[in-house]
Amino acid sequence: MNISKYIDHTLLKPTATERDIINLCEEAIEHNFYAVCVNSGYVALVKQLLQGSGIKIVSVIGFPFGGMSTEAKVFEAQKAIEDGADEIDMVINLGFLKSKNYVLVFKDIRDVKLAIGRTPLKVIIEISELNKNEVIKICDICMDAKVDFIKTSTGYSKAGATLTAVKIIKKSVRDDIKIKASGGIRDYDTAIKYIEAGADRIGTSSGVDILNTSLSSNTY
Repeated sequence: MNISKYIDHTLLKPTATERDIINLCEEAIEHNFYAVCVNSGYVALVKQLLQGSGIKIVSVIGFPFGGMSTEAKVFEAQKAIEDGADEIDMVINLGFLKSKNYVLVFKDIRDVKLAIGRTPLKVIIEISELNKNEVIKICDICMDAKVDFIKTSTGYSKAGATLTAVKIIKKSVRDDIKIKASGGIRDYDTAIKYIEAGADRIGTSSGVDILNTSLSSNTY
């Protein structure tokens, strides 16, 4: 399996320097990853660095907590696209979901989706903070909002992706929405397990390590 085409090569640390971003893009080009995922402030730089490579640019929005206003998320998403983003990964408002204010959860997601048009939208649901019923509920809301992907985690909560969560999401959305597994996926065997469970994309800062472990096991 060509695992590199599943990987969003990611660097979201608040301390990431311009040199770190340059290195990230160089690695993405060298290994032909599907996309590079960065904070929105670095999208313009990444656009320059990846020009002509065919590698997609993903920008996170409302990251990592998702608690800002919908209007702020809309502005950030539109600015990221203006700067060169090909896809948007937005964090839901977990407080609204926990409050069972599903109308506001839907509006938060749908307003961003409407604002970015045909640009793919991935919705980060932070599964470590949700119980099974909440995961199922947010999957239903995402289907109603016609998002393109559900993403498991920011990588900045108490835990990242789990195979159980991916299976619950897959059972809920079937083939209507794609799945991005992210958070704690650091080697080839783990990445393959997530793909087999239903993930269509892997978000990881360990893309190079994943490829190296695949080569060492002679399975790449």
